[in-house]
Amino acid sequence: MRLRRNEVPLEQTWNLCDLFATPAAWEAEAKSLEADLQSVTQYKGRLAEGAATLAAALRTYEALLERGVRWGTYAELVLAGDGSDPENQGMAARSAALIAQFEAATAFLKSEILALPAGQVEAWMAAEPELAVYRPYLEQILIERPHMLHPETEEALAALGEVTGAPFVTYERARSSDMTFEPITTPDGRTQPVSFALYEDELEISADTAVRRASFDSFARGLAAYQNTLAATFATEVKKNVVLARLRRYESATHMLLAPHRIDHAVYYNLLDVIQSELAPHMRRYARLRKRVLGLDEMRYCDIEAPLDPEYNPTVTREEAGRLVLDALAVLGPEYRAIIERALSERWVDWADNVGKQAGAFCASPYGAHSYILLTFTGQMRSAFTLAHELGHAGHFELANRNQRLLNVEPALFFVEAPSTMNELLLADHILKGTDDRRMRRWVIMQLLMTYHHNFVRHLLEAELQRRIYEQAEKGVPVTAKLLSETKGAILERFWGGEVVIDEGARLTWMRQPHYYMGLYPYTYSAGLTCGTAVAQRIKEEGKPAAEQWLEVLKAGGSLPPMELMAMAGVDMTKPDPIRKAVAYVGSLIDELEASF
Repeated sequence: MRLRRNEVPLEQTWNLCDLFATPAAWEAEAKSLEADLQSVTQYKGRLAEGAATLAAALRTYEALLERGVRWGTYAELVLAGDGSDPENQGMAARSAALIAQFEAATAFLKSEILALPAGQVEAWMAAEPELAVYRPYLEQILIERPHMLHPETEEALAALGEVTGAPFVTYERARSSDMTFEPITTPDGRTQPVSFALYEDELEISADTAVRRASFDSFARGLAAYQNTLAATFATEVKKNVVLARLRRYESATHMLLAPHRIDHAVYYNLLDVIQSELAPHMRRYARLRKRVLGLDEMRYCDIEAPLDPEYNPTVTREEAGRLVLDALAVLGPEYRAIIERALSERWVDWADNVGKQAGAFCASPYGAHSYILLTFTGQMRSAFTLAHELGHAGHFELANRNQRLLNVEPALFFVEAPSTMNELLLADHILKGTDDRRMRRWVIMQLLMTYHHNFVRHLLEAELQRRIYEQAEKGVPVTAKLLSETKGAILERFWGGEVVIDEGARLTWMRQPHYYMGLYPYTYSAGLTCGTAVAQRIKEEGKPAAEQWLEVLKAGGSLPPMELMAMAGVDMTKPDPIRKAVAYVGSLIDELEASF
């Protein structure tokens, strides 16, 4: 029986009091934020007055935004902890409404900046030091100049933020609160509950084939019951972006969604095409190995992440996982270590599994406060890798928040998964160095292959689905459950080349991720892991100098475009070479795994 949120031990939850002492304090801040909006709106129609006025407007906006981010994060985290609670749902709805109001009221900033004569902002930044500190933020705005609409239209679109964000909210509400899955009966006669979080964090990697397959079948049936509703939700998100791209005179929705990343299409296509074509042979070999070693009648989609040494599945306590990760990341130096120590000792992490808790894992890092990590700790050592991953985000944003202004802190999505995936590689290397146990070595290689499967296969094939669906939508093809499932099935069948049975449950995996409602987020995992692989190798070979250089990259936040950040870390993503090197590394892991059997 899963616990309700109020039954979970306090030490297994995050400490939201560090944001607001009570819900009443949160409510009071909402009223204060509404009242203080005028501190920013007083500058409406005045930005052309000069550099000093623009600088003053940005300072005021930044101060109010910092408060708003903390306020909105609190509502987001409360809902993530228990999305089934009507009060939490109400807080999230009020948060979305006020954020939309805030965005609409401040939309004039971008519109008026872009309405200034070409070269004006650059000249002002050169002459006014107080404005020059916002250069990264302003340069990010200026790349949108050719695509801005009339200021009144921009304000109207901003006011509709709650509506345009509805597909994501609908998906998350269905996933965390409405979807139910039939329990299964295990071979020993026990009743095993199935939930979104339990399936993805535990049952999918069960060593028991009967449990794994039965839980997948239950999971697939639960998804299927919502396929038409969530296909309509998916279609709304796609149509929204197609329409906005046309309104803004982009070549396509993909061009519009890549623009904020400042990524050339060639780089985007390199990731999708090189990984799919060059990784597929390795992964097919991996599938054949799995089928043979596990003695399976057929290799089903739900068997891809089953442990190859079923009787060996090391466990850890929360305390052991924390110490293991802390030791693994010590190579990054005392400043980074201090962040991890605080995260583990000051309740930055929400570990529990409870009714209504959001599935998966994430890290939120509100400016001016500490990071918050959500995960579902299973007691298996795999959870240590999830912890290392999310602490990578926490360490990154803690350093960026300390060293950059709020408006310059956010890096492009193209880079954001590099610090997290690299931490997983450092953890794996640390465990391998500390053991002579052949089975443990084999298990760690399996964890690495799970990481590469998640980022180079699962998330990359999500990106391929996005590429194909957006191409179809641009041509006017209706986005339906049938189209999504057929397209997803075709992508999986091409990649696995007949080595994995692609059944109806596999075709429904377009329903498993919120990433489709976050722009082109899926492809960025492969970019981050490509960078993370290269940097982890540098740290392994060069030690302290490479680690120190990496910390400087993390501290840069969003002050540099993503390609420059990666170049600063010694990775040239304009060429396919780093991608091919990372794919070759995956091949070497499979070589070693084959040899171990």
